[in-house]
Amino acid sequence: MPHVYSADGTSIGYDRLSDAGPVLVLVGGGLDDGTENRPLGEHLASSFGVVNYRRRGRGDSDDGQPYAVEREIEDLAAVVDAAGGRAHLFGASTGGALALEAAAAGLPVDRIAVHEVPYQVDEAMVAAWQTYRRELDEVLDAGDRDQALRLFMLLAGSSEQDVAGAQAAPVWPALRALAPTLRYDAACLGDGPPPAHRLARVRQPVLLTTGIAVDPQMAGLPVDFFGAAADAAAAALPDARRDTVEVAGHVADPAVLGPILGTFFAG
Repeated sequence: MPHVYSADGTSIGYDRLSDAGPVLVLVGGGLDDGTENRPLGEHLASSFGVVNYRRRGRGDSDDGQPYAVEREIEDLAAVVDAAGGRAHLFGASTGGALALEAAAAGLPVDRIAVHEVPYQVDEAMVAAWQTYRRELDEVLDAGDRDQALRLFMLLAGSSEQDVAGAQAAPVWPALRALAPTLRYDAACLGDGPPPAHRLARVRQPVLLTTGIAVDPQMAGLPVDFFGAAADAAAAALPDARRDTVEVAGHVADPAVLGPILGTFFAG
């Protein structure tokens, strides 16, 4: 698999799924080793030159330290440069926050689509987010990856039963390996609410999509959590459009989301 080197020398792995048209770079979300977006990329590969990369600390990408959101923006810049110098972006969940930060920083990107970015807009959720960030730092500094994962799942609306089931599942060791990157996703979301002053710098067209219902594994979240977050972000963006996808689930069905994205990126 090919790699690029970021500005700080960190090696970032990526896959070029096709060369069919304008470049489209997929940006993964929390606890994603680069596999989550791949089905969507394959769905869009007949119309776009799809590039799916692994964010630093995930999969075959290195984890250069010290971490900063600016380093992740440089990683994405290196991927875009290797793909031809300009690209559309699709960001899933916290990957959407990173995509918007990259656009605000001036990366050479065209259209941007994000799905269910978990910005916090409710006062109680903002307080919970700030507590989570503090506790996440504490447990990761102590080397307790299991507790880091539990904190993340509970914040994301999972029940104690859901957490116990996940911990007993075969996927748990892979999630433990990714647990340190939860701090990176938290940094991309910052204080919790949409960063209106930075989003105002994003002049490209932005599509914000959300599902029609909350993922069953996130049932503890407030009603319309992702919709409210997307509406707040859209209000801060100069050229935003909103769409609701007819699926229930944080990872949208490529067969449903794919055509919406295809139309948007085609202009």
